Amino acid sequence: MAENTQVDVSRLTFERAIEELETIVKRLEDGKVPLEESVTIYERGEALKRRCEELLRQAEARVDKITTDASGQATGTAPLDVQ
Repeated sequence: MAENTQVDVSRLTFERAIEELETIVKRLEDGKVPLEESVTIYERGEALKRRCEELLRQAEARVDKITTDASGQATGTAPLDVQ
């Protein structure tokens, strides 16, 4: 785990960030991590969570829906309403 804390969170892909976050959650749930290290990896986990949320927002912004005319022919794309 120590080597992962050296990697800048802002450079991680979604998949890598979520993988590391899952590892942190497992370690914290096991309860075998000393208090000081628990605080450190919890903070890292928070940063990873924010990174994942950021990447998901970016992905949602890029998703388009296909628009069609009355006959069902594709006419283009429009932003997908994800709300």
